[in-house]
Amino acid sequence: MKATQSIPNKIFTLEELALQVKRWHLLSKKMVFTNGVFDILHEGHIASLSEAASFADVLIVGVNSDASVKKLKGETRPVNNQQSRALLLASLLITDAIVIFEEDTPLNLINTILPMF
Repeated sequence: MKATQSIPNKIFTLEELALQVKRWHLLSKKMVFTNGVFDILHEGHIASLSEAASFADVLIVGVNSDASVKKLKGETRPVNNQQSRALLLASLLITDAIVIFEEDTPLNLINTILPMF
């Protein structure tokens, strides 16, 4: 039987992720970050996530919030809400942490979770 109950545990708030990143840092884990909308997951997403994951022990994925997607891509987007998109990404074996961010770019997120790098 698969341990599917741990999937939602891969979705972090910004504050929770900042603490988890410190733990991984203490364990000398190499971390990599990528971000996107990931509205309708497709082969290209899997390829880019797999490539990113190949460079580190931990793959952190930032997901644009529903509000930021609407602002960036128009009123008809996203097709899937932010929680659904985050949960789908969390269910992938190659991801270790998912965090939803509100801004147009992930700069604040990156500065918050990876300040020591």
